[in-house]
Amino acid sequence: MPTPIPNGPEVPLVTAEQEVHTLLSDAARLREQVRRRIVGQGAVLDEVLMCLLAGGHALLVGVPGLAKTLLVKTLSEAMELDFRRVQFTPDLMPGDITGTEVIEEDRATGRRAARFIRGPIFTQVLLADEINRTPPKTQAALLEAMQEGRVTAGGEDMPLPRPFFVLATQNPVEQEGTYPLPEAQLDRFMFDIRLDYPSAEEEVEILRATTGVADAPVQRVLDAERIMTLQRWTREVPVADNVFRYAASLVRATRPTGPDAHEDVKRWIRWGAGPRAGQALILGAKANALLSGRFHVTPDDIRRVAAPVLRHRVLVNFHAEAEGVTPDQVIARLMESVAPPRSGL
Repeated sequence: MPTPIPNGPEVPLVTAEQEVHTLLSDAARLREQVRRRIVGQGAVLDEVLMCLLAGGHALLVGVPGLAKTLLVKTLSEAMELDFRRVQFTPDLMPGDITGTEVIEEDRATGRRAARFIRGPIFTQVLLADEINRTPPKTQAALLEAMQEGRVTAGGEDMPLPRPFFVLATQNPVEQEGTYPLPEAQLDRFMFDIRLDYPSAEEEVEILRATTGVADAPVQRVLDAERIMTLQRWTREVPVADNVFRYAASLVRATRPTGPDAHEDVKRWIRWGAGPRAGQALILGAKANALLSGRFHVTPDDIRRVAAPVLRHRVLVNFHAEAEGVTPDQVIARLMESVAPPRSGL
């Protein structure tokens, strides 16, 4: 679940509008800087930015070679944030991520004392590469820190830097020797973002851009303080009651045991989304509205983030797998069956 952002000082309306306009201009410049190195993947970049503004964490799913690592690294450079990458392997231990205690001896006095050496999780942007290649014990250590925003060692709570943003990657094709994340741990990720192959024109541009000598420079356009301001403004975007009800209706429609469950849901879904999905829908919709230059949420914002929010929280059953039905197809059916609210104008 996204980390709550504390309320900042009250700002006069005119000043607030000016600040939001400036911050949105910075967000647009951030897009431009990332696209200097990343060809295509516009929807993916937008979803990563939405997740960042909403204070959540994202799971990037795509085959190797689609620039997942380059996207995250370039984003951290453009935001002037500390960046660490951890390659998850079967022998990775929890202490390799969170840190470990070592015993040090003072040669002058001979006294020994424990000292905690912080792991790579003490950063602002963490890329957890191939998270499904490490055992559940190590996965749980990362996800617990993501949820709590702190690491406990030696009886002491150590807060993680802010903003703290985790992007984990998975290869959807190769599953041999992997440890798939349990459903309860997948729920900790706000978005499940899917990367697809580039178009023919984009692939030619990728070849042109990556086989020469020059590397596109990236300018820093946002710092940690301004990102946290954007996160605060995201939470302050107002939402009408009918939009809240629409988000709740979409989430409840995924549950096959509900009294008004659709026949397709009863046939294809084994387990539906929980309340955390509704929270992610609202926060993601707020971020999408803000990035679109609006200070209000519409049903279209909810529909825009429905797939990345729900696809890893809707578990299909054997019938769906036998018929080749994917979670995205089920979500598309739900979007057709659950009518968005009317404006009333």
